[in-house]
Amino acid sequence: MSTSSRTRLPSFDAQEQALRSGQYLRVVNYHNTPHADTDKIRGELSELAEHFSAVTLDDLDLFRSTGRWHKNRPGVIPVFYEGYRNNAEVAAPLAEEAGLTAWFFICTAFLDVPVADQYDYANAHDIDLVQENEKGERLAMTWDDVAALSRRHVVTPHTANHAEAASLHTDLDLQREIFEPKRRMDAVTGQDAASTAFLWGTPYGANPAVDAALREAGYRYQFGNTMIQYIG
Repeated sequence: MSTSSRTRLPSFDAQEQALRSGQYLRVVNYHNTPHADTDKIRGELSELAEHFSAVTLDDLDLFRSTGRWHKNRPGVIPVFYEGYRNNAEVAAPLAEEAGLTAWFFICTAFLDVPVADQYDYANAHDIDLVQENEKGERLAMTWDDVAALSRRHVVTPHTANHAEAASLHTDLDLQREIFEPKRRMDAVTGQDAASTAFLWGTPYGANPAVDAALREAGYRYQFGNTMIQYIG
């Protein structure tokens, strides 16, 4: 996955050239990580760790500023989306076991939903559930989990309510889905959340009002379906 300029979306040929010249990171996306898949996820992360180097936020910043990857092996970012409880209980320990830095993109409002309502909330907000996720049980990680994960991994917002960029029309929408998640995340972790992502992987440059809000909120990177874009 290339690190792209914020000015315009790169062409496919430009992305291909970036890959060929080594200007890339591999991003592997996960969502729900049920306990039943522990062995499968362990195997996948272990194999990635054999061929790739872990990527911290500092590594990404250095890569972006210099245009050169500074480790002997290419970098890999395992991303875990939405903020499932099992991301904290299953994915995080397995990433640590493999020696990788995991990146957790959290739908911040999901964590605040009462446990009894989390099943219905997930179904209403495109947060996919599996058989193991039973109604009435806690499905989201807690804010204590977020604080703990931030000490070893990268934890950052994925909007508040798993929103797509095209759904943000008003200043209230922007405050709720862009500004407030970062304020809340930063308060809990004591860090500066640098990245975000939208439902369906909308790239930077698709919506001027959303782009401006992201810059004003203080995000530096937007993760999309085919690239990580630096937005300032």
